[in-house]
Amino acid sequence: MVDDNGHDLPARKVDYLKYIYEHGGTAKTVDLAAHFSVDASTISKTITDLTSRGFLSHAPYQRITLSHEGKRYAGFFIKRHRILSLMLTHYGFSQEDACEEASRFESYVSKNAVDQICRTMGHPQEGACGSITHDTGCRGEGIRPKSIAENSPSLTKKMRILP
Repeated sequence: MVDDNGHDLPARKVDYLKYIYEHGGTAKTVDLAAHFSVDASTISKTITDLTSRGFLSHAPYQRITLSHEGKRYAGFFIKRHRILSLMLTHYGFSQEDACEEASRFESYVSKNAVDQICRTMGHPQEGACGSITHDTGCRGEGIRPKSIAENSPSLTKKMRILP
């Protein structure tokens, strides 16, 4: 499985998971191939990989279905995109440009950063690209904010900030 941020999952695979999630958690290989304009054999290889990583369940000639973990990750990937897109609209981007721009850098943004942005924005319900769902991370339930010293010990030394 990947880390909680999905950083080691290639962007195209993230897009496949998001597509399946947004289509009720199931899809056909031919639908993915048509939507992403790739050959069905490419989709089959990717589906095999995502299944082996625990994101999907799939049997030959059957619909592809997100696993519990697949739903959790895909939900986060969609939330991350929508929060970042909405944030960019606050800096003057049109909704379309914000959506496109967020796609360029979203894979580098951690869950912690997304949760903090979400809290700062007041847990918005609607983003530039659709509805935003919330979880315990962005709601701050059971989370103690980290100090500068905890987040960046090397910065603490450089700045001579006491922990």
